[in-house]
Amino acid sequence: MNGWEIRKVFARIRSKGDQSLFGGKTTQDMKDRLNVPKGRPLADFLPTITIKAKDFANEITNFNIKRDDLATESAITIEHVKNNTDVRGVLVGRGIQPESLPAAEDLKKIERKHESEKKKLAKQITPLEKIIDDSN
Repeated sequence: MNGWEIRKVFARIRSKGDQSLFGGKTTQDMKDRLNVPKGRPLADFLPTITIKAKDFANEITNFNIKRDDLATESAITIEHVKNNTDVRGVLVGRGIQPESLPAAEDLKKIERKHESEKKKLAKQITPLEKIIDDSN
């Protein structure tokens, strides 16, 4: 299997996991619901709790793949769906419906704002060498 085929397999597995976590809604359904621009990842618009939930389910899957020596797409998909379903159960049990949460602020927008603030701050800071030179 080449790299492209492997990426397609992982995408299918992740998609099935998303569908389990989001109560039957597909990744595309969630992108549409959250108005994710075409070509952007869903994760850039998910609230932190949902990102952590997805990450937790992924880590359980990774652990169990190694522990149980899972090797086929089918076995890994079954495992990943189960883990996302279980994580969803915990969230729903606490009154959190992952598919109903509002979108978070665009991650790229936050990154741009952070970079801009960092540049502004850098211009406001006096270098230590200048402070030392000025005091002599």
